[in-house]
Amino acid sequence: MREREFWELLEEVFGRTYGRSLSRDQRMPKLANMTVVEALDAGEEPRVVWNVLCDQMEVPDSKRWGHNHNAPPMPAV
Repeated sequence: MREREFWELLEEVFGRTYGRSLSRDQRMPKLANMTVVEALDAGEEPRVVWNVLCDQMEVPDSKRWGHNHNAPPMPAV
């Protein structure tokens, strides 16, 4: 997943205003208590950030990838 795709999904799944607010305000304990913006700036893989955010916000898998998106492959470890 590219960062551009991350932001597209964020807006599709959460809505433009709420999604952008979440990205700046929602702390993610599984990612050192960083926000989305902080985690991406720190170099975290966008897919990892997306999954952590969706898990925390209890977004089901059926809605997690939007209407026309396939789940991208996990990053190599």
